[in-house]
Amino acid sequence: MLAAHRLSQLPDDRGAEVAFAGRSNAGKSSALNALTNHKGLARTSRTPGRTQQMVVFGLTQPTPDSGPLPAPLRLVDLPGYGYAKVPRAMREHWQVEIDAYLHQRRSLRGVVLIVDIRHPLKEFDRSMLAFCTATGLPCHVLLTKADKLSRNQAAQSLARLLAQCTTEGLTATAQVFSATAGTGVDAARQAVLDLLLAPPAA
Repeated sequence: MLAAHRLSQLPDDRGAEVAFAGRSNAGKSSALNALTNHKGLARTSRTPGRTQQMVVFGLTQPTPDSGPLPAPLRLVDLPGYGYAKVPRAMREHWQVEIDAYLHQRRSLRGVVLIVDIRHPLKEFDRSMLAFCTATGLPCHVLLTKADKLSRNQAAQSLARLLAQCTTEGLTATAQVFSATAGTGVDAARQAVLDLLLAPPAA
C-alpha cells in the first residue's frame, strides 16, 4: 500500500490500474474491502472524508484462466469528494490532483464510480461520468448500500440511472451493490478485472 499526496508520488506509470472515485459518504472504502475480501484494506470510518490522499493497493495476478494481464496491477482509492468539513484548501488540492491524475495517468484503465443508491447523481458523479464518456475511459458504477432498499426498489434505482445515462449521452455500465449483504460482489470483481484488461483510453 502507498499513500500519495501528489501525482508525482504515485508508483511508476506502467501496468494497469483502476481508480475508485465517489463522494465521501457513498461507501467507497467498504466497497474496496468487500471486492478484495480484505476487511481492513481500506480504512472505513463513521466520519466521511477520512481518505485525504490517493491510496494505491497492489494486486496479485489473477488465476491464469483470466487471460494475460499487464503487470503490475493496482487499485487506486481517490480522495472522497464533497464533504463540507474538509478545509477548502484541501478540497481544491484534491480537485487539481484528481483532474491531473485522470488526464495524465497512462496506466489508468477505468474508473469505478461509487454512488449511494438512495440518492440521485450529484454534480461530482455527473462530472466524472461526463469526463469518462468524453475521453473514452470505461466507467462502472456501483450503486452501493443496496441493503437499505428492497430488491424491487434497488432494481428501479438501477433502471433510473441507466435511463438517465442514455438521456444525457453518458457511457457507463452499472450494477446494484452492497458490501454489507454481499450483493453484487462477484459481478463487481469481474467488472474490475474487465477494466484492468481494457486497452488504454485513446
